[in-house]
Amino acid sequence: MDSFKGTIDRIVYYSSETGYTVCKFVTEHGESLTVVGSFPPLSPGETLKIKGKWEINPRFGQQFRVENFIPILPASVKGIEKFLSSGLIRGIGPVLARRIIKRFGIQTIDILSENPEKLQEVEGVGRVKLREIKKSWAEHERIRELIIFLQEHNISTNLATKIYHHYGEKAFHVLKSNPYQVCLDIWGIGFKTADQMALKLGVSPTSSERIKAYIRYLLEKDTEQGHVFSFQKDLENNCMKELEVEKEKIKQAIEELKKQKAAVIEEFDSDNAVYLPFFYKAQEEVVQTIHRLGAFPFLTPDFNLDQAVSDEEEELSLQFSSKQKLAVKECFQKKILVITGGPGTGKTTIIKAVVGIFHKWGKDVLLAAPTGRAAKRLFEATQSEAKTIHRILEYNPKLGTFRRGENCPLSGDALIIDEFSMVDLPLMYYLIKAVPSWMRLILVGDKDQLPSVGPGNLLHDFIESQRVEVVRLDEIFRQEKDSLIVLNAHRINRGESLIYPPKGEKDADFYFIRQDDEQKVFKTIMSLCTSRIPEKLNLQPLSAQIQVISPMYRGLIGVDNLNKELQQRLNPNREGLKFGNREIREHDKVMQVRNNYEKEVFNGDIGMVAYVDRNSYRVGVEFYGRTLVYERNEMDDITIAYAISVHKSQGSEYQAVVMPLLTQHYIMLQRNLFYTALTRARKLSVIVGSYKALYIAIKNDKPVKRNCLVKEKLIKISRDEK
Repeated sequence: MDSFKGTIDRIVYYSSETGYTVCKFVTEHGESLTVVGSFPPLSPGETLKIKGKWEINPRFGQQFRVENFIPILPASVKGIEKFLSSGLIRGIGPVLARRIIKRFGIQTIDILSENPEKLQEVEGVGRVKLREIKKSWAEHERIRELIIFLQEHNISTNLATKIYHHYGEKAFHVLKSNPYQVCLDIWGIGFKTADQMALKLGVSPTSSERIKAYIRYLLEKDTEQGHVFSFQKDLENNCMKELEVEKEKIKQAIEELKKQKAAVIEEFDSDNAVYLPFFYKAQEEVVQTIHRLGAFPFLTPDFNLDQAVSDEEEELSLQFSSKQKLAVKECFQKKILVITGGPGTGKTTIIKAVVGIFHKWGKDVLLAAPTGRAAKRLFEATQSEAKTIHRILEYNPKLGTFRRGENCPLSGDALIIDEFSMVDLPLMYYLIKAVPSWMRLILVGDKDQLPSVGPGNLLHDFIESQRVEVVRLDEIFRQEKDSLIVLNAHRINRGESLIYPPKGEKDADFYFIRQDDEQKVFKTIMSLCTSRIPEKLNLQPLSAQIQVISPMYRGLIGVDNLNKELQQRLNPNREGLKFGNREIREHDKVMQVRNNYEKEVFNGDIGMVAYVDRNSYRVGVEFYGRTLVYERNEMDDITIAYAISVHKSQGSEYQAVVMPLLTQHYIMLQRNLFYTALTRARKLSVIVGSYKALYIAIKNDKPVKRNCLVKEKLIKISRDEK
């Protein structure tokens, strides 16, 4: 990287939200540069030492992109005057700046820092003005010290700006008093970064604050892996290994977290379950409310249900199986009902029939799903209004709260949630609080799919508890019996070998291409995505409807490399924006990787880049007909998505799915992972790999255990009541 020392001449553009800045910069040798980067608020006259790289902007030409910088107080009389005249120090304008410089000259900075009372010797500076100048100068010094401090500890300019924007003038105090707070408050800063700063600041490696911060970090990491709580023994072992501290100190730190109400401890299985407080509260609330709702009286239809089901069959031009009829009828005879079944078992058709009967009964039904894509599919299938759970609860992103809750419950007679396997414990907590006692709750999902991305495994736990009524659909709908995707999905669940299309069959919807060599698997995937599948299904190669799903991120056929190679083949020769080792280009397929309630876009949503604005360093991404703008500091929220992981594909459907499967994926060769990937395809699923890997994936039905006690607590509360 190149480095320069110089002065800001003028600010061309500044975004208060992101810190993105374009300014004119004059080096100490008099050379004028256009500088771009992420900064706290800057003013003309400020002196900086900047490091970065040259780049060519197609519209504005050569410019210098700053990677990091250090603010330096101006050293010349001219520089000091321009700095004070900029308005950065409140109370000092151009006229007063000239008077101060005339009186103190090169000593002005020292006077402001060490003996500001002397400013009263200058005309126009009284006690009130002096107080204003002193306060503003102190704030400026704190910001300057903060930036220097962060740069010294290898914090990127982007993260330094995040810290400044989050804490403002309190940032330095937070970092000095408890640097571990930043990893709890600011997304993008982890424990290791905060720990590095803390140790350099002199925090003891065995201090209680360090141990408590690491325990909270471990608890949060476990919730990211789907756990509702962590076992104390695991926390102790991790702390002893990573922090090299005694077990007694760790136990003491856990007790302190409990006393500070930063953790909840519950005895379980000869160990302690340690929760972050919200997750303990959410688990208790969901269990108590489900139990209470199930026991509340409800209306039953005053008409012949069998006749109503027959009428729906006639309207839909189909004939339900006995299990499907049972599922429809139970929606009117049970207060809480779970309907579960694999692909082709008619779950959506059942919802459509149930909605029709409720409407004829004169009852209001609410339809919801966890994500926008699932809600859109539900609407298309039923032709009835369907919303995301966040929209139905009327989420306010500015306040971070839901309007609907205990004091303002949902209005209606029944609530149907589709794709319920994707609903995690936190979302269920907010949803269940808004369900009034009289409302029916119908939960529809596939129990054999992967559990929710977030903490908990609710669909599985409700079913296994046997405290919620369940209808299991196991018969394939008549229209789906010719689909090898559907037939093989059910065979996978039974641990049976797959059915393959006859040799030379060109109209099948499932194919297995045997390739034992990784290089050949890679070449086959490239060929399938660039020509063979687009030609077969009459799709554009650059289509959101062709999705590669890989079990792993690393390696030649891992998600990361496949994205890089497919981007080069499917979307070449377009200028984009570079972020580290990745680039986002116009027309790229991208994925949202964390929930953003303000934008109403969620983890796993797929979009297409509508435009790239290199001047403002932002991109526009189209999700389901809406174009959302991503600023520079939001780019970590999206990633290239020509290839995605199985977990990220949950709840989505694509026209075609391609999946590599080799024995090197051993750790991820699991039945529910393979099943989930296969069932994402609507028209075509192609597996490329070895028979051995296929066999392992089908036979390995050992589920990944999640730390969650919803099932156990539902069983206990029912027993206690008896």
